[in-house]
Amino acid sequence: MRKRHPNHRLVKIHRSYTVEEIARLFNTHKNTVRRWIKEGLATTDDKRPLLIMGQDLIAFLQMRRTKNKQTCKPEELYCVRCRVPKLPAGNMAEYTPLTDKFGYLTAICPDCHCMMNRRISLIKINQICGKMDVSFPEAAERLTESSNLSVNSDLKKEN
Repeated sequence: MRKRHPNHRLVKIHRSYTVEEIARLFNTHKNTVRRWIKEGLATTDDKRPLLIMGQDLIAFLQMRRTKNKQTCKPEELYCVRCRVPKLPAGNMAEYTPLTDKFGYLTAICPDCHCMMNRRISLIKINQICGKMDVSFPEAAERLTESSNLSVNSDLKKEN
């Protein structure tokens, strides 16, 4: 199974790798590793076979990963489809609790109208949300907590 981001923890720091060894290590094609070399992955020299030091490979993979990372500013949620953080449409969001302390803010993207998400701490919700209108949906009442009998019951009174 190929992964989008190769795991740099598989690489040994003090070892040198050939293009084929790196391709096998990450289960990718040799041409992918050659493209990384063109993008700036350092090699030991220009002689064949091309050798890449483990520490250079780790640094390159970490640099690629952090280069594309975008952090959300306060009042922004990340839209996966647009791949950028944005202010939600209508400046409205909904908080869905995950645990007692954490939950998700969900909103609609103003451009593509898809769902945007952000994991958030309940303690920091006022700092992050600012002027955003956040709704906290309440859980539906359970049958055992209801004082009215359910209409959809097949219980019969016994005399």
